[in-house]
Amino acid sequence: MTHLGLVALLVRDYDEAIEFFTRALGFVLREDTDQGGGKRWVVVDPPGGQTGLLFARAVGPEQEARVGDQHGGRVGFFLNVDDFTTAHDHMTRAGVRFEAEPRNEIYGTVAVFLDLYGNRWDLLQLT
Repeated sequence: MTHLGLVALLVRDYDEAIEFFTRALGFVLREDTDQGGGKRWVVVDPPGGQTGLLFARAVGPEQEARVGDQHGGRVGFFLNVDDFTTAHDHMTRAGVRFEAEPRNEIYGTVAVFLDLYGNRWDLLQLT
C-alpha cells in the first residue's frame, strides 16, 4: 500500500505546537526526538490516521514569515472526522477559532478553523 506519511508544518515553537494539536485537536504525539542544535523531530497525528504532521521549527526571517500562512490564505489542511458535532464541540471548548458556523455541503458537513498560527483548516465529516 502507498500512502502519504508526513506533511511538514512550519511552527514557531515545538512545545506550543504539541500543546495545541494534542489538547485542542486531539492528535497524538508519536515522536519527539532531540536532534541537537535546538532541532527536534516531532510528529503528531490524529488517532488512527496514516498521515502525520512533522513540526518544522522556522529558522530565519524567510521561514518565520511563512508560519501561519503556508497556503497563501487558502485552506491547506483537511481534518476528516467521523462525528462532526463531537469534534466541533471539543475544539470549540478548547478555544479553537472557527471562521463561521458549520455548513452542510453536497460532500458533507464542514467548518473552517484556524490553528494556533492562523493556517486555515477544514473540519470535515464526509457524507
